[in-house]
Amino acid sequence: MASDLDEKVGTSDREEKPRRGRWILEWAVVLVVAIGLAIGLRTFVIQTYSIPSGSMIPTLMVGDRILVDKLSYHLHPVHRGDVVVFATPPRELAVLEVNDLVKRVIGLPGETISSGPHGEVLINGKAIHQPWLTAGARANPGPVIRRQKIPAGEIFVMGDNRGYSDDSRDYGPVDESLIVGRAVFGFWPLSRIHLL
Repeated sequence: MASDLDEKVGTSDREEKPRRGRWILEWAVVLVVAIGLAIGLRTFVIQTYSIPSGSMIPTLMVGDRILVDKLSYHLHPVHRGDVVVFATPPRELAVLEVNDLVKRVIGLPGETISSGPHGEVLINGKAIHQPWLTAGARANPGPVIRRQKIPAGEIFVMGDNRGYSDDSRDYGPVDESLIVGRAVFGFWPLSRIHLL
């Protein structure tokens, strides 16, 4: 009788070891897949960024965290008014000392951009509507835009805080290949959650 019980216990221990090993293997596979998905999403689809300067005030404040869609510009072109994250143009990297910048798209490839007599932005000679600007930004438009045609494959970007923004007025149009993605959502701090 005792030997039957010993045999059952011994068999149970032997069965438990493969189950435990399989459980560890399953969780290892789940962990590897989850890490792979996270890296893939961050590399190709979506990423978060922190705002380093006041050039986009009041749309984005210093320290705000934003979600950037890295996929959409593979599906459609850049639009005027989009807030984009782009790699700092190489000639400006030493001056600005940040790897990525956040600005608003104002001019598109092939358009002629300039400043109007009251600081407004003219595209092909006509003032554009800019509902994102505050009265303060309109009153202090910052440096004038020298009349220029935006080359194919490039965009003209400006900060919403016009008087305090280093942007295409300083370093010229930005090559579209430098665009990381479109800022779609401000998620931090929680009191400032908003779509962009």
